[in-house]
Amino acid sequence: MRTALVIGTGLIGTSAALALAGRGVTVHLSDHDPSRARTAAALGAGTDEAPEGPVDLAVVAVPPAHVAATLATAMRHGAARGYLDVASVKGGPRRELAALGLAMSSYIGTHPMAGKERSGPLAATADLFDGRPWVLTPTRDTDTEVLNLALELVALCRAVPVVMDADAHDRAVALVSHTPQLISSMVAARLEEADETAVRLCGQGIRDVTRIAASDPAMWVEILSANPGPVADVLAGIAADLGETVEALRALQSSDEEKRRGGAAGIEDVLRRGNAGRTRMPGKHGAAPAAYEVVAVLVSDQPGELARIFADAGRAGVNVEDVRIEHATGQQAGLVQLMVEPSAAPVLSAALRERGWSIRQ
Repeated sequence: MRTALVIGTGLIGTSAALALAGRGVTVHLSDHDPSRARTAAALGAGTDEAPEGPVDLAVVAVPPAHVAATLATAMRHGAARGYLDVASVKGGPRRELAALGLAMSSYIGTHPMAGKERSGPLAATADLFDGRPWVLTPTRDTDTEVLNLALELVALCRAVPVVMDADAHDRAVALVSHTPQLISSMVAARLEEADETAVRLCGQGIRDVTRIAASDPAMWVEILSANPGPVADVLAGIAADLGETVEALRALQSSDEEKRRGGAAGIEDVLRRGNAGRTRMPGKHGAAPAAYEVVAVLVSDQPGELARIFADAGRAGVNVEDVRIEHATGQQAGLVQLMVEPSAAPVLSAALRERGWSIRQ
């Protein structure tokens, strides 16, 4: 791939353009808002000048509702040898494109499983896709050259290709992406009218659950409008669990011992099913989640503190597998939770204490 056209310079489009441009591809940028394309160009994502002729690959990075029309326009103008989109829904755009009577051999639907709470070109980074799954949904009509161009794009963005059927993809993202967004927003919405004393008690648990509730509502309305059925199906299952959980909690308030036992059993059942589901999520390097030990270290809010603690862990010969930071409300300090192999936890704790760090149980 020597040349590419990125149509839509939001977070995903600009991030892909930055990755391509950084690896020697000549990238042309286009957006319905020319100022966004100019911003992306200023960031080093390419040029906002139109290509002189067909490029190797056109990357359409627009909302799902506009994918088919945007692709159709590009195809009719012969903008590229191959075309793909990066929208988060795949079945609908593909069917819309086919209904327009355009040749499907030069098109492949794709979806990089990466994003941020922030949107727009200023939120873009060249490493956004590093190590992340990038779904490809080829059909029997997809030309081999187009599939190879898509695979090259994924490789240049340092993502991991995953081949799926388009409708299977939409059902999958309904579960692992679209429904979590709604659940996060619903929980966060409870905080809007909550008493100030309750809000001040917010800890890492509520912060984790509501992190993605900061996402752009307009963007998510577009995404959910393109995949409403599968999302509604997942939510229906959750609603059934919620109903049973409410009944179980009410039973725990009963003066009847047998009802209380039934309520406790119901709560335990949903928690255990949650445990079982959580273990199926891939962990580091795609393997099953490891049972890491947590070494919690009190860190002041000063420049260089995180770098120093990682350097001290390295001197101790301990590999930090994962890290989380829990901020203390109203204080210039926080707990850094270092996840390490169980056998390494005592070694790391002792080494950090020797270097003056405050270890918390």
